[in-house]
Amino acid sequence: MFWSLIPLAVACIVLAGLLGMCSFSPSGPGEGTTPTYDPASALQADAEAVPFAVRLPSLPDGWRANSGTRSGIEAGRTDPATGAKQNAVASRVGYLAPSQMYVSLTQSDADETALVRSIQKSVYPTGVQDVDGVRWIVYRGGDGTEPVWTTRLEGPGEPAQLAISGAGSAEDFFTLAAATQNQPPLGRG
Repeated sequence: MFWSLIPLAVACIVLAGLLGMCSFSPSGPGEGTTPTYDPASALQADAEAVPFAVRLPSLPDGWRANSGTRSGIEAGRTDPATGAKQNAVASRVGYLAPSQMYVSLTQSDADETALVRSIQKSVYPTGVQDVDGVRWIVYRGGDGTEPVWTTRLEGPGEPAQLAISGAGSAEDFFTLAAATQNQPPLGRG
């Protein structure tokens, strides 16, 4: 029985090789190309569509945007007038820092806890990080859990809750926080 499977396995390997669906690299995988993403256009579109102030980070050389999305957070905010839970919106852009680590910036009208839980469910506040006079709450979890830094910034319209998360270092988080909080909100249209 076993020996009859060998010709079938060889045929599958040859077919996959002919179709270009696999390759052999004895030195391991090579470095692929990083996807590109236009954060200026995406965040401008978000600024025109969401009720809170959206900021475009002014990052130093070496930072590359590689992803982004706009999503909802169910029952993510409390209406200040009525106290009722409402859905919130989140705008996220992912970056590769010069350290080659992924760090994302999320801007939202969600309440702090709802925004943090939408990013990492098993974190809790552990301290505060001062970034050029702005107080960021630092959330951490157990081993293997990425930290989340969050702050609330005022602006035209509703205030924005910002969150930074990812595998980057504290220096990467600090750089992204400073590059975002010091920018004026994007205009609407």
